[in-house]
Amino acid sequence: MDPNLLYWKAEGQSFLRRLKIWVNLLNPTLLLSSDPEIQKAHSLLGSGEKLNEKDEAALTISLSSVHPDSGAALPLIFRPPAFLPISGPLVVASLLPHSTVKPALFWQFLLQSYSAGFNYANRNSSSEQHQGYNISLKQLLLITGTVSYTTCAGALPQIFINRLGLRSSAVQTFFRSILPIPLSATLAFFNVLTVRSEESETGIQVFDHNGNPVGMSKAAGEKAVWETALSRAALFGMTAAVPNLLVLLMKRVRPFQRNSLLVAPLRHISTALVLGLMIPVSFSLFPQLGTIKREQLEEELQAAAVGRHLFYHRGL
Repeated sequence: MDPNLLYWKAEGQSFLRRLKIWVNLLNPTLLLSSDPEIQKAHSLLGSGEKLNEKDEAALTISLSSVHPDSGAALPLIFRPPAFLPISGPLVVASLLPHSTVKPALFWQFLLQSYSAGFNYANRNSSSEQHQGYNISLKQLLLITGTVSYTTCAGALPQIFINRLGLRSSAVQTFFRSILPIPLSATLAFFNVLTVRSEESETGIQVFDHNGNPVGMSKAAGEKAVWETALSRAALFGMTAAVPNLLVLLMKRVRPFQRNSLLVAPLRHISTALVLGLMIPVSFSLFPQLGTIKREQLEEELQAAAVGRHLFYHRGL
């Protein structure tokens, strides 16, 4: 088992503990670490030596920059510390009340493309240790189809407003402020589910309590994907809900009724703030090293497994 996973096994079973760890790992300054520094940090973590205060920095670098299955450094833009700086402006722009369809499609395309790339880069790639790392044609089609579908679906509120010529304030409020909430959550869930669907089909590596590999489990792969999809739905659903509902509420307050220019800054700031707060919370909802009961595994793995629970890398 990779040393990153061993750390999550020892330290990441409590939600509050995971939250504290993720707050440290999402520091954007960690993106300044060079590849030699990352590999050195990962090697130090795998040495088994007791870490001192100086080595805690190496631990943080390894956890935030190295993929637990391959042991290789993640692409810079798809590392967890890069998620907020990159996705933040895209989320803010995608939730804006656009006047035409084209900008809505443009910002949705950028957001859904980045989300798909992040989901794929941080997947469980244990099955690829046996099959090779070349991305398959099926996976390329899945990613392309996911981005195309979610881009169009994400722009549906603006498409309805423009194509149907909706002018009623109540109807526009529904399409601009209410519909994007379940839509954002659903598309985020769908993005993870489709981009990482191969994990459910081919299975992922499961480990016993001592960290020894037991075999490839489709049941564990399905559980890992669903947990990650639910956490991403919570992230984007809450990020859409709080600012939109806050704006609706503030529009009833006299200062905002007198000066409508105050609405835009309120929307931007609240969206960025909620996203920033929800990222570590959503990443912490489920353990990075998940557990699955022995009886939920395939029959051949149940015979080879030792103990009541087995472990798997959930991905991110």
